[in-house]
Amino acid sequence: MTLVHVFETIWDTYKTEDSLLQPMWDYVRLNHSETLRSPLFPVILTVASYFVLCLPYLVCDIMGKKWPAVNRYKIQPDKMPTTAMLLHCSGVTLYNHVVLVFPAAVVQWMWRPPVPLPQRAPSLFELAGGVTANLLLFDFQYFIWHFLHHKIRWLYVTFHAIHHNYSAPFALATQCLGGWELVTVGFWTTLNPILLRCHLLTIWMFMVAHVYVSVEDHCGYDFPWSMSRLIPFGVYGGPSKHDVHHQKPNTNFAPHFSHWDKLFGTHTEFSFAKPQ
Repeated sequence: MTLVHVFETIWDTYKTEDSLLQPMWDYVRLNHSETLRSPLFPVILTVASYFVLCLPYLVCDIMGKKWPAVNRYKIQPDKMPTTAMLLHCSGVTLYNHVVLVFPAAVVQWMWRPPVPLPQRAPSLFELAGGVTANLLLFDFQYFIWHFLHHKIRWLYVTFHAIHHNYSAPFALATQCLGGWELVTVGFWTTLNPILLRCHLLTIWMFMVAHVYVSVEDHCGYDFPWSMSRLIPFGVYGGPSKHDVHHQKPNTNFAPHFSHWDKLFGTHTEFSFAKPQ
């Protein structure tokens, strides 16, 4: 048997074997099909994930220096968000979702009605690969978008400036965006999984993962378990990288990874954490 035949056999076995996710997928597919096929489900999933994932960082911000063991990981410890700042960002986020995101979800449903849920669940490899591919593709798209909105003053003032009201980012500032920016981000996160032909479960996992890394990028804390510390070789930026962008807006344009900024010369070092 040649090496080609060996790989073909492995691939055929891989395609025919049930995924480890199959029992869970069968349960939700058979018992919650109508909910999962609703045009509002992805919106509710991302909004709920956003506020749940912001909550631990919000508690850290409220407690501030009362928790010295946590506060020592604050990137800019002298700049804590005020109650007014937290309420403003929450209000902008809720307004954008009510006025823009929910109507867009209904329009999307009219343009692309819900399809039957696939019977087969994705493998763990397909799920992890799909989530990673979507994050990398979005990182490239947003790098270009972000770069242009900082270099063209009209774009910056008209659409992006609201996000830079705060030089020390915090979790609830993640989605403190202008409507145009929210629409473009939503367009890419909706279109990319379709272009990559991802399973619905992979799409939903990507949405939650994207919310998580976006919140972490803006959280203002560089904890030992930050993604930038878990992923080796400095390929991932994380909260310190994005914190520098809010201090030096003409650097570190890529939202998550580091390679595009290094290639285009816009990368700036971001070692702020206090490990002791």
